[in-house]
Amino acid sequence: MCGRFALYSSPEKIKTHFATVNELDQEPRFNIAPMQTVPVIRTDKTGKRVCTLARWGLIPSWVLDTDEMQQPINAKAETAAIKPMFRHAYRNSRILIPADAFYEWAPRNGKQPYLIKLRGDEPMGIGGLLECWHGYEGDIMTFTILTTHANPLISHVYERMPVIIKPEDYAAWLDTKLTDILKIQAMAQPYPERLMETYPISRNVNNPRHDAPDLIMPIRESDKPQHHSMSAH
Repeated sequence: MCGRFALYSSPEKIKTHFATVNELDQEPRFNIAPMQTVPVIRTDKTGKRVCTLARWGLIPSWVLDTDEMQQPINAKAETAAIKPMFRHAYRNSRILIPADAFYEWAPRNGKQPYLIKLRGDEPMGIGGLLECWHGYEGDIMTFTILTTHANPLISHVYERMPVIIKPEDYAAWLDTKLTDILKIQAMAQPYPERLMETYPISRNVNNPRHDAPDLIMPIRESDKPQHHSMSAH
């Protein structure tokens, strides 16, 4: 499960990395939580990449009443193509969620949180699905994050991880004309562990109202639990 992430790169850096035609005026965010609105990247009708805003928690377009339905923040990449809630978006409206890092909690050591990011501090494009729900107060753009089984580095922390799309696959992932399930699934695999790093961070991340730069700092060795230490490969 991916339940929190961070986006603190400048709007200019995000625009350059993802080659969008626009940029959003986004303040640094260090503790993005479900049901919050964040930038996502999709292709418009002309095929250009655009950055837009969407709320984290998917509402399929065919839903009539949201009061008693779940709004999933994650969808398993292995089964999204056949699940009624996700299959339309899986084929027709895949997106990239820009992020600098995401957080996972190790079940041992009292659920110690870890930050996970790419080496070199490059932004990552997390694979997601976008839906436009026609609500009572107008259209609402919502999304869910696709997850897959964890690579060996992250499996020390948690068994699953968000799908991270390789930059060379951005164009294909966002291509609304690509509906071949096997080709889509081939891009939704665990990201190579050699390109990632992880370290324990403050438990302040547990509070979604705590949104500050201290969350991306490694905790001191003396602050870490002294048993079941994690070895990073």
